[in-house]
Amino acid sequence: MDDERTVHVAAGPVTLEGSLEEPPSARVGNAVGVVLFAHGSGSSRFSARNRHVAEVLRNGGLATLLIDLLTPAEEEVDFRTRHIRFDIPLLAERLVGAIDWLELNDATAGLPIGLFGASTGGGAALVAASQRPERVQAVVSRGGRPDLADGALASVRAPTLLIVGGNDEQVIELNVSAAERMLDVTPTSERRAGEHPEVRIEVIPGATHLFEEPGALEQVALLARDWFIRHLSAPAMSGR
Repeated sequence: MDDERTVHVAAGPVTLEGSLEEPPSARVGNAVGVVLFAHGSGSSRFSARNRHVAEVLRNGGLATLLIDLLTPAEEEVDFRTRHIRFDIPLLAERLVGAIDWLELNDATAGLPIGLFGASTGGGAALVAASQRPERVQAVVSRGGRPDLADGALASVRAPTLLIVGGNDEQVIELNVSAAERMLDVTPTSERRAGEHPEVRIEVIPGATHLFEEPGALEQVALLARDWFIRHLSAPAMSGR
């Protein structure tokens, strides 16, 4: 498949459109893994930033699935009200549906799954990872709001990379706080005392929230590529 393929992903009561694409000159079944993108507030699967990151991931041997988390009707409502984009439980539910779809789809079944979340999508990705711990093996958040995952943070088992801009001071604080909660060794029903995922924060010097500065987004893409290759290529941890 040289060009991206439009797919229809069943996610609960709705069907979402997505773009599935394999690494260059390879069959999807031979990919290192597949990365599902959770776009940020007010964005879509056509986000130029996410599509650039996806291209870098594919060049590293990863398949990618970018989906519209909202239906066209919901997007119209959200354009006016701007409230659905912050409905983290709804967005996470859609991502879980997409994770299940990847497991059933012939081209991607059996591939290790990673999640890449941007902005509010970062919070939704972590909630989804907490609900599918056996399937999601790595998470990357770009300028994300992991704090919006709230109570789900303590249940995340997937290795998580939080990438933030050096000039995005408020979001840095939110990411640091979320990372501390993820590393808390307090036992939960899903995690025993002493168990916690690998969590890393990478700060891109001089970058703002959208990583529009020269070279900033490329740094994000390379960090994400290396994180996914490292964790999706390795055998799944026991208990996942």
